[in-house]
Amino acid sequence: MAGHERSERRIVIMKNTIKVERAIKNITQADLADLIGVSRQTINTIESNKYVPSTVLALKISRIFGKPVNEIFELDADD
Repeated sequence: MAGHERSERRIVIMKNTIKVERAIKNITQADLADLIGVSRQTINTIESNKYVPSTVLALKISRIFGKPVNEIFELDADD
């Protein structure tokens, strides 16, 4: 088709330092989950880069650790 652009779906990978931040604060996945109102499984999937959190969730996590969002979450170099 002339003039028709094919859209490609890209998988966004967002690395994070949540596991390290939890270790510094000495809190478990369950502790963090309770503090921000999600399940422990949600924290696990974010830590393992299987789930990209919403902006609200990322802001809540950054508030718990007292750091800006971009110090906890980082886009993959290709994004």
